[in-house]
Amino acid sequence: MKPQKKTRIMYQANLNYVRFNRYLADFLSKGFIEAIKDDEGNGCYRITQRGKALLLLLRKMNKLGYSI
Repeated sequence: MKPQKKTRIMYQANLNYVRFNRYLADFLSKGFIEAIKDDEGNGCYRITQRGKALLLLLRKMNKLGYSI
């Protein structure tokens, strides 16, 4: 997955600004995503290895019928 800007992630997640910022701060502090600069020097975010492992686990649980 390529790095994404904050606004794009917020729209894709279908969250309002306040709720999104709460989740973003939580995911950053837990190491699921990291803040980086893109080629133009703009702030972006990308998923870490730990975040990929969580995503894989959540997808498996969803496939088994657990609601997330």
